[in-house]
Amino acid sequence: MLRSWDKAWSLEGLGGKKNMRKHEVQESFGQAVKRLRNRLGISQEELAGRAGLHRTYVSDVERGSRNISLASIEKLAGALETSLAHLFAQAGGVPAGTGGNRPVPGSNGLVDVLLIEDDPRDVEMTLAAFRRARLTNRIQAVRDGAAAMELLFGGGRPAGHRRQKALPGLILLDLNLPKIDGIEVLRRVKADERTRGIPVVVLTVSQHSRDIIECQTLGADAYLVKPVEFQNFSRLTPKLSLHWALLKPGIAASP
Repeated sequence: MLRSWDKAWSLEGLGGKKNMRKHEVQESFGQAVKRLRNRLGISQEELAGRAGLHRTYVSDVERGSRNISLASIEKLAGALETSLAHLFAQAGGVPAGTGGNRPVPGSNGLVDVLLIEDDPRDVEMTLAAFRRARLTNRIQAVRDGAAAMELLFGGGRPAGHRRQKALPGLILLDLNLPKIDGIEVLRRVKADERTRGIPVVVLTVSQHSRDIIECQTLGADAYLVKPVEFQNFSRLTPKLSLHWALLKPGIAASP
């Protein structure tokens, strides 16, 4: 289950709410579906059959007149023999947000994800959700707050005395961590100018946790009720100015 501090964005988040109207986003997505279908040399009817959708539905999608659901997007990606990353890259990336400098490292154009979670089962479930969606972002998992601080800040050593590391483009943060708890990790991340622009999604076992209010005050961007599922996570990425495929802005994925 996903909760965010503001009203969740709809499909128009794909193209950047400030730069594209909803119908333009739908048209862009429909053109991407049509291009990929033509590359396969299949008809709308065959694509519909592969995806388990009605041919009229596919026709509407390609014309840009259908506000397509995430479930149908996943079906189309599979039927087009491509990943969600490539499908959305074909439709056009989401520009970076204007709210601060957001690190988006990764030589392959995909943002790196830092998962701070001490429960091995929750780590595996989160990684499995990414694998099921065929997302190939590099995910680095650490099991406690101290390890997260070492990775992000080099254990407090001055910047000139440690090797510079690329920062993650997204942090998934559990609150119940050993050594340094999640609240303190969030506090330090949002207090440091080097990291405050990184979107932080708090992972919690309950949406009624009293810690949620404190996380909001400290600057958490949103929260997810565990276990992490791709459908819930994907609704969040436009709000964080991230591509559905967690692509760096302006980078297109390879087929």
